[in-house]
Amino acid sequence: MSDSEPVPTPLPAPPAELPAAPAAAGAGRRWLLTTGLVAVAGLVLSILLWQKLGNIQEELARRSTDSTAQAIEARTLARQAQEGTRELTARLALLETRLSEVSLQRTQLEELMQSLSRSRDENLVVDVESALRLAQQQAQLTGSAEPLLAALKSADQRLARAAQPRLNPLQRAIARDVERIKATTVTDVPGLLLKLDELTRAVDDLPLANAMVTGAAAARLMAPAAAPAPARPASAAGTSMAWLDSLALRAWWQRTLQGTLDEARGLLRVSRIDQPDAALLAPEQAFFLRENLKLKLLNARLGLLSRQTASARSDLAAASASLAKYFDPASRRTQAAAQLLQQVQSQMKSSELPRLDETLAALATAAAGR
Repeated sequence: MSDSEPVPTPLPAPPAELPAAPAAAGAGRRWLLTTGLVAVAGLVLSILLWQKLGNIQEELARRSTDSTAQAIEARTLARQAQEGTRELTARLALLETRLSEVSLQRTQLEELMQSLSRSRDENLVVDVESALRLAQQQAQLTGSAEPLLAALKSADQRLARAAQPRLNPLQRAIARDVERIKATTVTDVPGLLLKLDELTRAVDDLPLANAMVTGAAAARLMAPAAAPAPARPASAAGTSMAWLDSLALRAWWQRTLQGTLDEARGLLRVSRIDQPDAALLAPEQAFFLRENLKLKLLNARLGLLSRQTASARSDLAAASASLAKYFDPASRRTQAAAQLLQQVQSQMKSSELPRLDETLAALATAAAGR
């Protein structure tokens, strides 16, 4: 070593407090690491919430489009219903026209019988026969046996006033036909129409079968939220503060995981479904389901008015199947509607009215002079 080089000066000894510095630096790094993890977790949750909000916006736009399409379809169905109502009004007007034609025919027949120059008995026989045939037409139009009974009683009274011995077989035939008509059960069309109208009005108040699932889900969503976590206790020492912060973070993660698991369990519901179609029915289709049930009942009503018993029975069977398939069987309103529908089906008998064959045969014999 040369004389120009400086002689190294020995370093002073470190103070006694320096060994505690690495421990404080480690605690600071752990604090920074914990804070960074919390910030990253908050950023990830913010991104997830933003994605969820975007999905919700897309779902709202799709549902808005579906609602517009369904509104257009509903207007179309309403227009079709109006056309069906006009058609029914036209049919009723046609029936009224036919009834007026029958009344006109009766008037013409009465005038024709009065203009005939026949004997008293012949005129009586012809008058009774025309009245009975007219009563048969009225019974076919109204679906009731009352016109037949009224015509037979009127004919019996007229024959009793005439007091002709040769018309006694005709009186006995009328008495037998009256007993047979009274013993025959005929469909009470006005009563059935009233029951069908009551069923049609009650359709809007019937609960659907999938309404129970919706109510359970709503009750689960309206459940009270979990109690908030208690505030973190403060500590004076830095090491104890970091330890408490790690415990609080762990508890927060546990609460978050438990909440996520609870939400996942709420999305899945295991239950027995006897009618899958009723459970999978969308809430938007409930209106159309009720309107279809009303249309079936109205078709059955029209079948009764037009004396098409087979068609009315088919419509009532379809309405009963829809009622049992899509509506809540445990509801009292549904049970009452089902019982009323069963009563209508049981009371709907054959619309074949009894005929006056024996009385008409006796009238033909009396007109021939036998």
